[in-house]
Amino acid sequence: MYVGRDMTELSMMGKQDWSDKELAFFHHNLQQIAPYLNSEGLTIHREIVKEIISRGGMRQEADWTSGSRVHYD
Repeated sequence: MYVGRDMTELSMMGKQDWSDKELAFFHHNLQQIAPYLNSEGLTIHREIVKEIISRGGMRQEADWTSGSRVHYD
């Protein structure tokens, strides 16, 4: 279960200030409902995707404490 800032709080911040977990969580959720999003929702999702790409994607180096994907749970 996601425990973090909600979209109301995050919408008042730049996407560059979001954590990787927040980007991953909201990207996943918006991706699931993409066919039902209006133009504002699509713009928000597009901005999230751009920020993820600018950070080099959602993959990270795996080590003994974590895998290679960002988990928001």
